[in-house]
Amino acid sequence: MNITHRPVLLAEAVTALISGPLIQNSNPSNKILVIDGTFGRGGHTQALLSKLDSNARMISFDKDLDAIAVAEKINDPRLSIVHNSFAQMDQYAEPESVDGILLDLGISSPQVDEAHRGFSFRREGPLDMRMNTEQGLTAAEWLEQASQEEITHVIKTYGEERFAFQIAKAIVAKREVGQSPKTTTQLASLVASVVRTREAGQDPATRTFQALRIFINRELEDLELGLKAALAVLKPGARLAVISFHSLEDRIVKQFLQAHAKVEVPRGLPVREKDLPQSVLEIIGRVKPSDEEVQENPRARSAIMRVAEKRMGSLV
Repeated sequence: MNITHRPVLLAEAVTALISGPLIQNSNPSNKILVIDGTFGRGGHTQALLSKLDSNARMISFDKDLDAIAVAEKINDPRLSIVHNSFAQMDQYAEPESVDGILLDLGISSPQVDEAHRGFSFRREGPLDMRMNTEQGLTAAEWLEQASQEEITHVIKTYGEERFAFQIAKAIVAKREVGQSPKTTTQLASLVASVVRTREAGQDPATRTFQALRIFINRELEDLELGLKAALAVLKPGARLAVISFHSLEDRIVKQFLQAHAKVEVPRGLPVREKDLPQSVLEIIGRVKPSDEEVQENPRARSAIMRVAEKRMGSLV
């Protein structure tokens, strides 16, 4: 299968970072450092590299070995590839050393479209779902050992699935007779037998597969750690752009940015506005894909990019 990945909000993400004051006002003597938190298939990484001068450096992270294999074929001395989660970026960059960070969350088209990865309910394959296939339990292994309460919690919390209890009960019932789901289509069929109603155009298994993928890969935990790490390594004046694809991710990003874009002062404290300490971040804005992009790439329809800039002279 010839699988391609179309990076979402490509031009908008590049513009958001490149137009930041540090990169915009840089000169050849400045050693610009940019981080791409998820290499994927390299769309954002290569577009950013095309805008940076020969003295710049870029670090691209990915947990997926297939993505790393693609990245290692790029012949550009400015690019360093790290097989790890972007949550660990503060282990690869010094505090306040980075001029721009892009976090493109979620899952790439090749991961969904390659049946053996186990992410898609539409394609028969082993129920794996791990982004890093070198570590951790597969989704099938976890479903084989988790309690009904645990399965309910994961599907309800990470999938926002109102039939979570019924789905978990059905999974455990199958397991008790030696028929625990081992493939994507087995799980999808099992979910469909329980979920009787669903939004128009949405497969009954959509929310369950999303929940298991997020849980198995610790996506929300990585996001929270990654945002904290990004704030620590960004230089004052540098920008952070985060592209999310569902409400759970976007809520975390929105709340994090808002929390660091305001200063909390105890109620009743006699402080004049000009004497308040400066907030750490300034929120630049929010961007959604154009109608044209969504028409050309339907997977972009739920994307939201939030951009913030670390204030000059701010203290984390």
